Amino acid sequence: MEKRKKILVTGANGQLGKEFRDLEKEFSQYEFLFLSREDLPIHHYELVRKTFDAFKPDYCINCAAYTAVDRAEQESDLAFIVNAESVGILAAVSTAHSTKFIHVSTDYVYGGDSAIPYKETDPTSPSSVYGASKKAGEDQAFKYNPEAIVIRTSWVYSYYGNNFVKTMMRLMKEKNEIAVVNDQKGSPTSATDLASFIMHVIGYPSWHPGIYNYSNAGEITWFDFAVEVKTLLGTNCRVNPIPTSAYPTPAKRPAYSVIDKAKIKQVYGVEPNDWKQSLAVCMKRLVE
Repeated sequence: MEKRKKILVTGANGQLGKEFRDLEKEFSQYEFLFLSREDLPIHHYELVRKTFDAFKPDYCINCAAYTAVDRAEQESDLAFIVNAESVGILAAVSTAHSTKFIHVSTDYVYGGDSAIPYKETDPTSPSSVYGASKKAGEDQAFKYNPEAIVIRTSWVYSYYGNNFVKTMMRLMKEKNEIAVVNDQKGSPTSATDLASFIMHVIGYPSWHPGIYNYSNAGEITWFDFAVEVKTLLGTNCRVNPIPTSAYPTPAKRPAYSVIDKAKIKQVYGVEPNDWKQSLAVCMKRLVE
């Protein structure tokens, strides 16, 4: 019997990490090890090294991240430790163990001022501490593991954790009307779909290092997103569009963060689901 390949998942209690837990039963050909921040503080080199020595993973999927975008403006040191320094440690230990390394990044590394979808080759120009820390993490990944795969994604939501979809559902039940920004454009990403895509990459016959954009198909505003949540929820809550200027935040949000998915279609033969289709699947589960 062929020995099962091993997959180490960090950040296992986050949105994406929990989606991988759900997928485990569908991928019985692999042995998974799920580690949360409490299980493995990934900024401790020796602990990471000992974990790899003991488990000997064939793949490491780094879902761990500091994602408090606004708080990062005040906690920049912590954001860079988690999103950059720790990525370098995982990448280096992966290299030493011949472990294939996949790191999840964000659309925030782009400038956010484009009018056409961002390609992986476009210049990066993050406008927030969070974005800068994630870009530094990408650099660390490739510095210490040139064979790494980095996946940039956007507007991630899930059945798990705190996210836009769940916040909208709660507010629409509590209030008669809400206001949502209508001048920031992007593409939502179902964490379920993202996890499935990463497993597709792992199972693919050949390994193709580099940067890849992944999100669901479509280009919308946060207001459009909220309106679709309202429609699926069947609520009478009124959704009012507002400009970004009416909702100031400590960290600047990208005005445009639609990402081009041509590369994943070409390299991995993947056609991302339409955003409405994936949202409906997630919300069906949330309202059951």
